[in-house]
Amino acid sequence: MRVAIVGSGLASLAAYATLRHCGVAAEEIAVFGTHEDPTAVWRERATAIRQTRMRSESDGHLAAASWPGLALRERNPRAWAATLANRYHPPVELFLRHAERVVAKTGWSQSFHARRIEHVAAVDGGFELDGEGPFRHVLLATGHPGLARPVPGAVHAYEPHDYADRVTIVGAGMAAAHEWLNALAAGSEVVSVRRREPTRRPLNVPRPLLTKRGLDGYHRSSPEQHAATLRTLSQPSYPTGAAWDEPLAAAEREGRFHVATEVNGAANVICATGFLEGFQHDPLLARLAAEHDLPTHDRWLVLAPDSTVTQLTNGRTLAIAGIAGQWAFPAADTIAGAKYAARAFARRVCRTR
Repeated sequence: MRVAIVGSGLASLAAYATLRHCGVAAEEIAVFGTHEDPTAVWRERATAIRQTRMRSESDGHLAAASWPGLALRERNPRAWAATLANRYHPPVELFLRHAERVVAKTGWSQSFHARRIEHVAAVDGGFELDGEGPFRHVLLATGHPGLARPVPGAVHAYEPHDYADRVTIVGAGMAAAHEWLNALAAGSEVVSVRRREPTRRPLNVPRPLLTKRGLDGYHRSSPEQHAATLRTLSQPSYPTGAAWDEPLAAAEREGRFHVATEVNGAANVICATGFLEGFQHDPLLARLAAEHDLPTHDRWLVLAPDSTVTQLTNGRTLAIAGIAGQWAFPAADTIAGAKYAARAFARRVCRTR
C-alpha cells in the first residue's frame, strides 16, 4: 500500500472518497483508526446537543464532486433555491444517510484497519506508521484532541445527558446555544456562564475565508497575522436569527434565562466549552513536531497552503486535515475544510501514480 490515512472520522472519509474518485484503488489505501463507522463520534456529539441541521452550507457533504449536493435529495424547492445561493443547511439525518452511502460506495471497509497509530516517522521512501510501511503519501486526520472541561466532574455537552430543573451551562458558542434552547424546551431554568458575549455569525468563519480570493489573502499574511486571525475565529459564536433569539428573549421575560460570570457552586453543570485547543494536546502530532523539529506558531502547526508539512513533503506527502490543519484553512474542522485538505492531498497522490 502506498497511501495511508490516520484517523477514522469525517475528514478521513472525505479524503478516502476523494482518493477513490480520482482512481486510487481500495487496496492501495490503508485507513488506520478506532471507529469503523466514520460517523460514530460526530453522530454521538450531534445527538448529545440535539442538533437537527448542519451548520455547513451547500457543499457540506462528503462526495468528491461538489454537485449535486444534498439539497436535491430533499425534494423541496426551497432547499434547491437555498443551495443555489450557497445558504443550504442539510438536515443531520440526511447528512448521516449520505455518509453511510459514501462508506458503502467507496469500499471504506476494505481499507480500514482498527488500530490507533502513535508514531509517524519520516524514512526513505515515505513514512512509517508505528513501524509499518513505508507509505509514500500520508494524511493525518486525528480529529479534536479532547473535550475541554473547565469544571471538573461536570458533564460535557457532547456527552449523553439530560436536564435538571435548574441547569448551569458554561460556554457561549454553538454547542452552548443549542444547550440553552434544549434546556429551556425541557422546562429548565438556565444560567448561562460566560466570560464574554458571543460573536454572531452564520458560519464558523466569515464567508470570504471560504473563497479562493479570501484564502489567497490569508495565505499571503504573516505568521503573526495568521495567528491573530485564528485566535479571533476561535472565539465563541453562533448564528443570528429568530430561531435562536426569540426563545431566549421569551425565557428572559419569564425569568428562566440568566447570564452569570461564575459557576458559584451550581449542582447541575454542563460544559458546552468545545474542545482542547492546540496540536500539543494530540500526542501523535506533538511527538511528530518534536522529533522532526517542525515549525510551529503558538498552538498551531505551520503548514503550506495545501495543508502539507513543507519540511517533510518532497517526493512524498505528509498532509494534515481537521482542526490541526487550521494554518492552511481556517475552517479546517468543517466539512468544507475536510474537503479542502482531501482535494489537495488527492492531487498530490494522483500526480505521482
